[in-house]
Amino acid sequence: MALILDGEGSTVGTASPAAGGDLIKVGSTESFMADVIEASNSVPVVVDFWAPWCGPCKTLGPLLEKLVRQMNGAIRMVKINVDENQQLAAQLRVQSVPTVYGFRQGRPVDAFAGALPESQIKQFLSALTGGTANPVDDLLAEADGALEGGDAEGALALYQQVLQVDQGNTKAIAGYLRALVANGQTGDAAQILSQLPAEMLADPAIAAAKTKLELAQESAGPVPELRARVEADPDDHQARYDLANALYAADQPEAAVAELLDLFRRDRDWNDGAARQRLLKVFEALGPGHPVAVSGRRRLSSLLFA
Repeated sequence: MALILDGEGSTVGTASPAAGGDLIKVGSTESFMADVIEASNSVPVVVDFWAPWCGPCKTLGPLLEKLVRQMNGAIRMVKINVDENQQLAAQLRVQSVPTVYGFRQGRPVDAFAGALPESQIKQFLSALTGGTANPVDDLLAEADGALEGGDAEGALALYQQVLQVDQGNTKAIAGYLRALVANGQTGDAAQILSQLPAEMLADPAIAAAKTKLELAQESAGPVPELRARVEADPDDHQARYDLANALYAADQPEAAVAELLDLFRRDRDWNDGAARQRLLKVFEALGPGHPVAVSGRRRLSSLLFA
């Protein structure tokens, strides 16, 4: 992704050639003393021994770079091509690639070989830095909490901080989109979605945010007004349907599902079964393991076979 825009057209996350320039270097036998041994006296250094012909290296290398950038200066990375630095690789007993060493205080203190999953690499980097947590993970948790607590503007600012460090973070992109919708900025969310590549649109979190936007665009007013209409006339099915859409857009999926189930209970055939169709769409967007989806499917089944 080259660019994400905020509501005013300014940059939220951009690809920057200089980003991580001091944190990630291409090393060699000649520069190893300065880049790794000496540098690790000030900050831990992770060394990635790789080769152009190595398939797993093409996965591990970019993942390591991303996580090192996310550590925001708490660790540095040096990439060593073993084909061009065979003597150095032999000295460090690199028997296969990828092999990753962690240096601290001028000495290798940890290592692993092969492509590990992201969670294990995070643990490796955290241990190398003395337990430093990944700040992106902390920011994401804080942003999610702000959004769930109804602070859409605060969440936007926090997701933006993540994207400035990691522009391709799909969780942050999805959260930013959800926060825009919750803040009433549906046009801005639609603009960002139009810029995302197909592989990102296929990500479950981003697909769920897209569904949230679609539901928000279909709602016919703010939650308080729609709720007042439903309370005034409980058999106003359109108002209840619109209320469910508005509730889901406002990050209240449990309340949205409750309204749709009530609508289905009252008139399952209304508008060609719109309540059931919308419930299925919401369940798909939430994901099969989401508690609201699990409970909602169970309640829908009981109504279907009642």
